[in-house]
Amino acid sequence: MDRAGADTLLLQRNIILGLLFGLAALCWAVLFWQRGAAGDGMAMASPTMGLEAPLFVAIWIIMMVAMMFPTAAPMVMAFHHVQAAKRRRGEGFVSTWVFVGAYLLVWTLAGIAAYIGAIIAETIAEATALSPAAAARIGGGTLVGAGLYQLTPLKNLCLAKCQTPMGFIMTSWREGKGGAFRMGLIHGGYCLGCCWLLFVILFPLGLMNIAAMAVVTLVIFAEKSLPWGRAVSRATAAALVVYGAAVIAVPPLLPTFPGTTGMEMQQGLRMQMPGMTSEPPDR
Repeated sequence: MDRAGADTLLLQRNIILGLLFGLAALCWAVLFWQRGAAGDGMAMASPTMGLEAPLFVAIWIIMMVAMMFPTAAPMVMAFHHVQAAKRRRGEGFVSTWVFVGAYLLVWTLAGIAAYIGAIIAETIAEATALSPAAAARIGGGTLVGAGLYQLTPLKNLCLAKCQTPMGFIMTSWREGKGGAFRMGLIHGGYCLGCCWLLFVILFPLGLMNIAAMAVVTLVIFAEKSLPWGRAVSRATAAALVVYGAAVIAVPPLLPTFPGTTGMEMQQGLRMQMPGMTSEPPDR
């Protein structure tokens, strides 16, 4: 590769990375603003947050851009590297954003499915008059299930595909715009298979719970990008199982449990523990 070609490739790489991380940072800013404007009510609200489908899906897409674009950057850059090489040789090439668009489409469809699931969950909870404690215990079971999924062969298969961008490129390459779009869908599918339950747990933790979103983002990034990614998966599995079991035993430990802040949280814990009362000690 001549010097001019190398400089051009570096410039293109920096532009793409700047756009990916810039869009992610912008979406994080929007989420922080939305969280502040809505107050605690939105973070602790029902699974749909009381939103109609279009607005819910729009917020979901913003979340996915914020959380997933940084973790997808190595794969996007691998795709661009191959396409840039084809362009230098005078061969047909495809814009990297075709691949990115297909990847984001997978997560958009996942958001639609999440909304439908949330509507079903709300309907069942209302029809059965589900108590806050029972709902929290279901959330705890979801956390345990997410932890166990971290140890399954399907999780390991999808994670392996996400950890090796060039391996994916070599085994899944397709020519043309249609091929690039299909590759984006396939990679998005592997990414979804790897991470979907880590997003499901955001419902019991609070869909607009910024702290939970940040932790999930860091876990996904570490799993995909660090040499000890599988160790991160196992550690995450243990943490989710332990925390989920604790929530099942003591429902107020869940952030979305009504009154889980301040003195109300302490009173809820006292009521769950034998031998403890919510009355203050005598002076």
